[in-house]
Amino acid sequence: MARITAGVTTSHVPAIGAAFDQALEDTEYWAPVFGGYKWSQEWIAHERPDVIVLAYNDHASAFSLEMIPTFAIGCADEYRVADEGFGPRPVPNVMGHPDLACHLAQSLILDEFDMTVVNQMDVDHGLTVPLSLMFGRTDRWPVKVIPLAVNVVQYPPPTGERCFKLGQAIRRAVASYDEDLNVQVWGTGGMSHQLQGTRAGLINKEFDDAFLDNMVENPDALRRISHFEYLRESGSEGIELVMWLIMRGALGDDVTMLHRFYHVPASNTAVGHLILKPSTRE
Repeated sequence: MARITAGVTTSHVPAIGAAFDQALEDTEYWAPVFGGYKWSQEWIAHERPDVIVLAYNDHASAFSLEMIPTFAIGCADEYRVADEGFGPRPVPNVMGHPDLACHLAQSLILDEFDMTVVNQMDVDHGLTVPLSLMFGRTDRWPVKVIPLAVNVVQYPPPTGERCFKLGQAIRRAVASYDEDLNVQVWGTGGMSHQLQGTRAGLINKEFDDAFLDNMVENPDALRRISHFEYLRESGSEGIELVMWLIMRGALGDDVTMLHRFYHVPASNTAVGHLILKPSTRE
């Protein structure tokens, strides 16, 4: 049967994508950011996942204020790279896994999660920047991807508790798929940052460090963080961290941390990154 072998979290800062596309990885400003992913690139080349279920948020590329699903799952064969105003990023189109995606959609909906099924959409930096950070430059992504778009743009976004339970449901759904697949679940976005208003530029290292600790040691504490607490402690865009809880819920109770990285700043954002492995005792 299919199995979830690892979980990855990472920020998806658009400026990271721009720096990557302009080959600025070794410059003084960007080298510390990209250096935090060198171990990760070596690790994932060895792990060779077949499919990644990638939780991210769309930035008005596939959806708009006219239609914002809380949870949307991509079931297409292929996803084009979105034009976010400056032309599409010069990276390959993303190949899907429609068989597993449709199985997940069915299982999740019957598990009482109201998923929006999307058969055609473009994917933006929320999804492509994590792929670039983990796989580097390539003519073709070496993995199939199931996009899982989460609304963290328009109030009300889902709670951390709901996202964690969605991760648990994804774990059950993957385990019920009868093809032998190495599946990873990724949660992207964050960490603390605010892009507008009087607190623009806010970064809360103490909050971020505690969040990284609790992703491993005490995820139940993260499930209880309210929308207001995210706003107060991590800025208006810090709510993206609920997507990390989808990944954490998918890994089961006990995990082993393989890699941790944190850097301030990348553009105006705190960059966080974890690689976790589910316990073999489960």
